[in-house]
Amino acid sequence: MKLLRRQFLHLAASAAALPALSRFALAQAYPTRPVRVIVPYAPGGPSDLFGRLIAQKLSEHLGQQFFVENLAGAGGNIGMGRAAKAAPDGYTILVAAPPLVINPTLYGAAPYDPLKDFDPITLAVASTVLLAVHPSLPAQTVNDLIALIRDNPGKYSYASPGTGTPPHLVGELFRLSLKLDLVHVPFKSGGLAVGSTLAGHTPVSIGTPPPAVAHIKDGKLRALAVTSKVRSQALPDVATMAEAGYPDIAGESWFGMVAPATTPREIVGLLNRAIVRIAVLGDVKERLATLGFEPVATSPEQFGTRIKSDAETWARVIRAANIKAE
Repeated sequence: MKLLRRQFLHLAASAAALPALSRFALAQAYPTRPVRVIVPYAPGGPSDLFGRLIAQKLSEHLGQQFFVENLAGAGGNIGMGRAAKAAPDGYTILVAAPPLVINPTLYGAAPYDPLKDFDPITLAVASTVLLAVHPSLPAQTVNDLIALIRDNPGKYSYASPGTGTPPHLVGELFRLSLKLDLVHVPFKSGGLAVGSTLAGHTPVSIGTPPPAVAHIKDGKLRALAVTSKVRSQALPDVATMAEAGYPDIAGESWFGMVAPATTPREIVGLLNRAIVRIAVLGDVKERLATLGFEPVATSPEQFGTRIKSDAETWARVIRAANIKAE
């Protein structure tokens, strides 16, 4: 009887171990065929350039083709919705950017839930948001700018790269939290927004650094602060908003990778380790720096926390400012 019991327990333990062993074997073999990397925007933009760079390096590191598929439309909702419904087998992953968490509130509805429909892989890179002004403005600091706007209600406006972009939402956070009478003027790109400030049409610019850095160095724009937790490597002399005395006015653009929910943890872990290694390679850092991005390379758990906190923060701002998708 004891022998039979021992045999039964041994068989039960072996059976219980099978799923773990099969998952381990799956991760060890992965990938055995090409992997689709969905970019939910048109070719040529920052998301596409990031996605293609990471896909190329993953192909080199993991020995199978990672190919980019552009599924643009509806502010990224089409591609993100398609990725959410893909098989959770590791053969479809999504390039994620802030619209992943912004769009469900901005559009009123989205064909996915950023918290339930995806498993985070890593937040790979991030870029700060820059507050700058035309040099004709008598504002040398953030406090100067706030005082100037308060003394001249309705007179000043700020340019952003577009409605619902991280710089726009940071601008609205700035306006709402400090109760400023400041008008938002959206443009179709960061370059056009900076151009408007250079021309003096919109004296304040809130955008990403790349279109502005050269003009700041030439004295054609005055940088007042960045909204990341640490200073930007591209503008090391520019203070953070926290250093300026406003730690709650924070926000970044970022790129990461997510997979459809319930993708095997072993595959998510393997992809995380690979992308974390890739993000800090010298040639990758150099290429991403031209887009204004610096490596972050978080764990899946850290990225999941960031997705949740950003979703909550930007939902509050969008509702308070009554922002609607264009």
